[in-house]
Amino acid sequence: MKKLLTLPCKRENKFTQPSKHRTMLQIYCKNTQTSKSVPEGTTLLDLLSEFQFDMPYRIVSAKVNNVSQGLKFRVYQNRDVEFLDLRDVSAMMAYCRSLSFVVCKACYDLFPDYRVYMEHSISGGVFCSVKKPDGHRITKQEIKRIRIRIQELIDHDTPFRRNEVQTDEAIRIFKDRGYDDKVKLIETSGQVYVDYYTLGETVDYYYGCLLPSAGYIDVWGLEPYHSGMLLRLPDMKNPKKLLPLVDQPKTFKMFAENLRWNLIMRLNNVGDVNHACLNGYASELIQVSEALQEKKIVQIAEEIEHRYNDNTHPLRVVLISGPSSSGKTTFCKRISVQLKACGLRPISMSTDDYFVNRVDTPLLPNGQYDFDNFETVDHEALQQDVLRMLKGETVEVPEYNFKTGIREYNGKKMRLSKGTVLLVEGIHALNPRLTDQIPAESKFKIFISTLTSISLDNHNWIPTSDNRLLRRIVRDYNKGAFTARESISQWPSVCEAEHRWIYPYQEEADVMFNSALLIEFAVLRNHAEPILASVPRNCPEYGEAHRLLKFIHYFTPVPDAEIPPTSLLREFVGGSSFKY
Repeated sequence: MKKLLTLPCKRENKFTQPSKHRTMLQIYCKNTQTSKSVPEGTTLLDLLSEFQFDMPYRIVSAKVNNVSQGLKFRVYQNRDVEFLDLRDVSAMMAYCRSLSFVVCKACYDLFPDYRVYMEHSISGGVFCSVKKPDGHRITKQEIKRIRIRIQELIDHDTPFRRNEVQTDEAIRIFKDRGYDDKVKLIETSGQVYVDYYTLGETVDYYYGCLLPSAGYIDVWGLEPYHSGMLLRLPDMKNPKKLLPLVDQPKTFKMFAENLRWNLIMRLNNVGDVNHACLNGYASELIQVSEALQEKKIVQIAEEIEHRYNDNTHPLRVVLISGPSSSGKTTFCKRISVQLKACGLRPISMSTDDYFVNRVDTPLLPNGQYDFDNFETVDHEALQQDVLRMLKGETVEVPEYNFKTGIREYNGKKMRLSKGTVLLVEGIHALNPRLTDQIPAESKFKIFISTLTSISLDNHNWIPTSDNRLLRRIVRDYNKGAFTARESISQWPSVCEAEHRWIYPYQEEADVMFNSALLIEFAVLRNHAEPILASVPRNCPEYGEAHRLLKFIHYFTPVPDAEIPPTSLLREFVGGSSFKY
């Protein structure tokens, strides 16, 4: 028998009942650039009907004074409101959280003894693992039943309800239901009050707003994927269609490898990590995380050495790529150290030095330079230089002057002598067109990514891009390159370029390296907090700064004093022993 839901009674709110004396507010709608006078306590859902504008896709959430809110949010002061559909990142996040809740409820309704884990983004969706009491994998027939139950909840338009209670009460509610992952997270969050949600009789916790009801979910998919299920999501560019399913077996294997290590260390979620830090194990977590990364780098270096000494097909060129803030630069330096320990002599070059002169850079539709475009690199010149080096020639290589925007030749020369391996680093290094004339057996391809393997709790996965965005914000601010507002403003175009120019080639890598550290967010919190707090409330970027601040507050802060000077993290927080 299922346990009956016992929730605290809602307190009466003076604004929930109609009144002739309700104060009138001024609401400015950014979509229409007009204002209307409405009674205080009006929901955003009611406000939507007051403003008429073109809605090519369904409105699912809004931003109120630049902060993401659900459509059931009530206004009690004058506010700026922008209504959002799934083409907005914050709206898509609300949609994904709501869909996750429906999936978890459907699984619980059918199989109360099963445990669902929303683990990570992959292949145009979210991988969900299901733990069964008998230890067997979930079957295709069981997934089919879950799909049917999901559609029933959607057809019934079951509402999501938000409840706000004191932290101790929230802990009691989740402890009674055996949700230890949520208990540990809430215990260490430092909050006085906590929001939780209900869908029918099912209780769950999410760190952001949800949709008004399950009926808002109209584009989704659920199908078998590796050892579990893949929850497929809408395409932000065309929300009426699903993202294409692209199998990523190497990426999945890397996620699984990191999750396996987390389980060995008994760290299933952020609550576990927080408790470990509070109990004095932060130093050990740092040491183990760094040791795991170093072990992987040593293995890669030994594989390169082995292939270099292959008399039949000797390896001579190592191609290293990855998205922004993945730690490519420090990885190159650390792999160089290990290659030297293997008896090889690495020399390195960057695709950035082969940029075309700025005046020849391709343009974006808005007229700005498209620095991420493959044609920004003079790939023909780069490939010819590498081919000449493979023939034993000495080649003068360029150095790009980023101040003048001109590729310069300043006498820097490179030659592949005996025992030498060439490292080529850059965002386009794995693009086949860059080295299509170089024999495949001469190349070794490495993809650096930042795959966050820890989750807030069983149902709240951490987007891998959040890790890199926080790194980038901290690094750019410390270097004086960009403010947090500027870094946040640039991020959408950075991500769009990565999905066009970098991620399509990640599965072609010979090896993948995960640069994320288990305790990284706890360390980044101390650096990112004051930087994010500097973003003005009256700018569009404040919403993302607000979300990131709320997110990093879930992590117990850890000082960076024990982060080694050779750590990948030092590239972003400072204090590296490497010269950049």
